[in-house]
Amino acid sequence: MENIRVVIADDDEGMRLIERKILERTERFTLIGEARDGNELMELVESLHPHVVFLDVEMPGKTGVECGRLIQDMDPSIIMIFATAHDQYMGDAFEVYAFDYLIKPFKMERITQTLSKIRDRLERRQGTPLPGIPRQARLSTGRLMLRHKDGVSFIDMNEILLVQREDRSTVIYTTDEGRYVTSDSLAETEARLDPAIFFRCHKSYIINLNRITDITPYGRWTYIVRLEGTKRDALITHEKYEELEQMFS
Repeated sequence: MENIRVVIADDDEGMRLIERKILERTERFTLIGEARDGNELMELVESLHPHVVFLDVEMPGKTGVECGRLIQDMDPSIIMIFATAHDQYMGDAFEVYAFDYLIKPFKMERITQTLSKIRDRLERRQGTPLPGIPRQARLSTGRLMLRHKDGVSFIDMNEILLVQREDRSTVIYTTDEGRYVTSDSLAETEARLDPAIFFRCHKSYIINLNRITDITPYGRWTYIVRLEGTKRDALITHEKYEELEQMFS
């Protein structure tokens, strides 16, 4: 795998220096940008496409939580780590599915442990199958008519692997490596899909239940879902994971 690209955002120059030094000493991580406020951070995320973002909560321009919501809509696979002196924002951070929440001043061992977990997650991508999920839950005879800038496409619902938010649009991925972009929201797309086959596992993802291969932990309250026929992953929240277990128990 390529080096893990990191952007850090903090209005405190001293804190950026500390994070920079830690990253320099950690194998496989490369700092590709620094931001002093939320607006600069969003510009860097949009132009550099990092794997990981370190962000403070209280920043000028846009707060860390506001940036977190925008990043989720751009690319929900970006790993977000909040580093802040204020523990009262922890709930808000995990609402945007933060990988970790570090309280300043944090110990070197604490952040090194988090980086090690991220490296393992991005490099190995190995998981344990979720027991009890059948290979074929149900087939659909339906087709989805999708309007886009080039006209209209008709997609067999059984061929849809994953629907996700990406670059502020809704993107559908299919078994033939197709990629269809629509201006419809994720909720609008979900309403047109067969609920016996498709599951809204996260605010940014809908997955085909027939295509799940395994589910692995990701951060504190989130898991990664791997799907057959694609290298793309989806995220599933802890609550949705429990709901999924009930469906197949």
